[in-house]
Amino acid sequence: MTKHRSEPRFDPESPCPCGRPAALVECCWPRLAGRLPAPTAEALMRSRYTAYVLEHAEYLLLSWHPDTRPDALDFDEPLKWTGLQIESTEAGGENDSEGTVTYVARYKLGGRARKIREKSRFTRVDGRWVYVDGDIDD
Repeated sequence: MTKHRSEPRFDPESPCPCGRPAALVECCWPRLAGRLPAPTAEALMRSRYTAYVLEHAEYLLLSWHPDTRPDALDFDEPLKWTGLQIESTEAGGENDSEGTVTYVARYKLGGRARKIREKSRFTRVDGRWVYVDGDIDD
């Protein structure tokens, strides 16, 4: 079952989960609400992380490449996302058509701290950045 939240689970004036020094309402929320496209692959990565924090399945699916997108997302596991660190970007700028973003996302599951490190691939479809896939480091 796909859960979807159309509004943030916390105060939009609170700091954006993506790690930028801005309020959610000024940072990633306009992208999640469909009002502002991501200008770069990194901006899309940050907004997708925020969408995971907020369990915003619709945005995640819409920002996923149609060839690799799953049919649905499941937020049944009780994850608590605790931080995003962008390690590097390759291309993915405003004038690029492809790019990669390597990041570490931290979370808690069952009270235990964990992390995911992924090198994500992005491309443009109809002029908009979308997530294609990624390689996760174990």
